[in-house]
Amino acid sequence: MLNRRTLRIKAMQSLFAYDQCRESNKNLAKELIDDAFKPDLNSMQPQDRVQLKADCKIAKQLFEKNHDLQQLLLEDAKTPEIRTAVIDALNYYHKQNKKDLEYLRHNMLSAAENIPSLYMKVLLLLAEFAEMVYEENEKRLKGSRIQSTAEPISLNLHQNKIVHFINNSRSLKAEMVRRNISWADDRDLVKSWYKDYVKTDEAFLTYARLDAPTFEQDQEIAIHLVKKIIFKVDAIMDYFQSMDINWAENKSITKSLAANIIKWYAPDIDPDDFELPEISQNWEEDKQFFEDIFDETVKNRLINKALISPKTKNWDFDRIASTDRIILDMALTEMQFFHSIPVKVTINEYIELSKNYSTPKSKQFINGLLDVLSAELDKAGKIRKSGRGLLDNK
Repeated sequence: MLNRRTLRIKAMQSLFAYDQCRESNKNLAKELIDDAFKPDLNSMQPQDRVQLKADCKIAKQLFEKNHDLQQLLLEDAKTPEIRTAVIDALNYYHKQNKKDLEYLRHNMLSAAENIPSLYMKVLLLLAEFAEMVYEENEKRLKGSRIQSTAEPISLNLHQNKIVHFINNSRSLKAEMVRRNISWADDRDLVKSWYKDYVKTDEAFLTYARLDAPTFEQDQEIAIHLVKKIIFKVDAIMDYFQSMDINWAENKSITKSLAANIIKWYAPDIDPDDFELPEISQNWEEDKQFFEDIFDETVKNRLINKALISPKTKNWDFDRIASTDRIILDMALTEMQFFHSIPVKVTINEYIELSKNYSTPKSKQFINGLLDVLSAELDKAGKIRKSGRGLLDNK
């Protein structure tokens, strides 16, 4: 299931992408200024190249000075041309940032909500492997020429009770149809995976030799195929990587959900009565947190920068690792604006993020800064907790 830590990671990654977009948009805006002061080769009037170069430099300096401000400070714009060039560049910069922000926010949410499609695709692949067993057996019975093997063709996987559940659960089938989940266009791939990896797997061959597998043995081989074949074979993982740009982060969640559904199903449960699990314990509440931590961090970026900069006087703020800046931004935002989350929980969560996603020294750097800043914010009355947020705050 998705948990708050996973949502923080996904929000952090989207904020990092937005940071990169802003930098790219800044460079493109500066290129617009360069274009504005290029000599007009079609003009009949003489071009003062030295002056154009000087005006371009001033315009870029004014752009740097104003690009993060709400109110423009253009008193140093000595000519209408400089002012126009700066305003045009700023308008372009903010327009592109807004466009990128909307895209990344939408993609962040849709990527999280797409996780059920991924685990259903995995479960359906398990059923497809079982279908391959049936088709191979049908060919043998019809006398088709197939490669001989010392191992008999067994229908155990095709008759597997977990596979039966996957194929007959009304809720699962309806959701697969709604999400347009199918392997129909990739049957050749599935056949090659079955031939190369499933048929040669020792655990599968042992299971195939059983006379009458128990439910526990059906469950065991299903989990084995998910964990040791589907999520171990590079070719299969490459396929999922190609269909999901967030696969690196979604892989472990998808595997856990697929395996848990197999474990949760019991022989006394009617497949029609089985209810699919939610992607989190309370998705509506978690989704709100997900959106808010992203939105509020973007909104309060400059406020957080003003808090951090005085504490890093010996190190230019812009030279702090991008991931560290984002982790600090998110942590400070969570401390101040998420009143039901204890400060200690916030600090511990973002230290964990720094250990896994930033530099080796980031943990100590972030821990030290957050300890100091949380104490200062608390003293200034800017941390106001309520309900669960009051726990372990002292």
